[in-house]
Amino acid sequence: MTDLSKLQTGKLFIDGQWREPLGAGSHPVINPATEELICEVSEGSAEDVDLAVAAARTAFHSWRHSTAQKRRELLNAIADGMEKRKGDLTFAISQTLGCPERITRWLHVGGPIYAMRYYAERTSEMEKTEKAAHSILFREPVGVCGFITPWNYPLHQFVGKVAPALAAGCTMITKPAEITPLQDFIMAEIIEEAGVPAGVFNLVPGAGSVVGAALSAHPGIDMVSFTGSTRAGVEVAKAAAPTVKRVTQELGGKSPLIITPDADLEAAVRWGCEDVFINSGQTCTALTRMLVPAERYDEAVEIAQQVAEGIAVGIGEDAFMGPLSSARQREIVRGYIQRGIDEGARMVTGGTEAPEGLEKGFYVKPTVFADVHNDMGIAREEIFGPVTCLIPYKDMDEAISIANDTEYGLSSGVWAKDAESAMPLARRIEAGLCFVNGGEFNYDAPFGGYKRSGNGREFGDAGLGEFIELKSVQLPA
Repeated sequence: MTDLSKLQTGKLFIDGQWREPLGAGSHPVINPATEELICEVSEGSAEDVDLAVAAARTAFHSWRHSTAQKRRELLNAIADGMEKRKGDLTFAISQTLGCPERITRWLHVGGPIYAMRYYAERTSEMEKTEKAAHSILFREPVGVCGFITPWNYPLHQFVGKVAPALAAGCTMITKPAEITPLQDFIMAEIIEEAGVPAGVFNLVPGAGSVVGAALSAHPGIDMVSFTGSTRAGVEVAKAAAPTVKRVTQELGGKSPLIITPDADLEAAVRWGCEDVFINSGQTCTALTRMLVPAERYDEAVEIAQQVAEGIAVGIGEDAFMGPLSSARQREIVRGYIQRGIDEGARMVTGGTEAPEGLEKGFYVKPTVFADVHNDMGIAREEIFGPVTCLIPYKDMDEAISIANDTEYGLSSGVWAKDAESAMPLARRIEAGLCFVNGGEFNYDAPFGGYKRSGNGREFGDAGLGEFIELKSVQLPA
């Protein structure tokens, strides 16, 4: 188990060195299960961003020409370091996010290690050429990248940006979320130990309004990748527009799960509830609108209540759901629960009170709402907490209409009698991701949203493509 006090949280990692920040600000990192201070993290400034960008631009001149084999070896070395420090990464995320350690180990850490190795094997894509009539197509790295990562899946999104960028030959500056920054410090140590050249990777923590804004607007940055709320994503895009940099965004969601009349209702409702309650509901792809056939609605509500009331809440080895990430997030979620009650939805179980015996910590009960209509605020806005809404439908056309009646399009789900019969429904849902009959997240496939859930893709070959410029060399015909 890591002694988190040994992390160099008072410094920034710029140009291969741990440096004192130019500013004097710091941000407390709180354990949401105990409400106790873990440490203080120094906040970078716009001037620190300038230094990091200068280092990344200098490093890019040589890094872009490094061989695919060299980059492959370095990415595998980083993955080896992550495996070696898997316990450290798990502990850091669990302590700052509040997700129980046994869940954190596979949900937050195991997948990112796989993804790092995945992109190690794709560095050779940059050396491939294609012929298009009398032209030759070359792949080149997009350049210097600014990465702004979220607090809810901090290592997952870190690797989803950093790994393909390194594989493509880009250099980068990363800014972690203020409340869950510690895994980025561990990753900086791992990257340094792996032998990645100075300036290729830089870490500048700080406030989104300062460091995030500076990264988004900086003329020395060629691409910015942001994961977070739709509101903040709009501001990132506005700041990036004057310099015409590439922008990719993974934003909010209010995703539907359609359960068909011939589905295994018990399995579907249980899986749908657990999908929402894991990570305390702080999952952008959470299927928070459960669409159930009207004739089976009462049965589904009863199953959902049983599942919710059976969820083990806490941080022990048997816990499935921990606290919310912060006091602020707890109050937001409590506000939405009260709003659902005020809107006339039927609160089947849960509520605004702390779970019994867990008055300390930012806990919220797993909450189920029935008699929800799609025009209610709790059915339209992203709650980002352990709250699920059950909505009845008359026929499949109505189910599809309800599912698509949202400004978001990040994720979705279908549970039918079998995968084959679910496919026509998956094709009709307007979302970038669809989980069929409990399908699992796949790091080999692209991840991203439609509509106001963002643009661009992460993971899979499409995730590498976001960091590539295509050059056409026109030969004599």
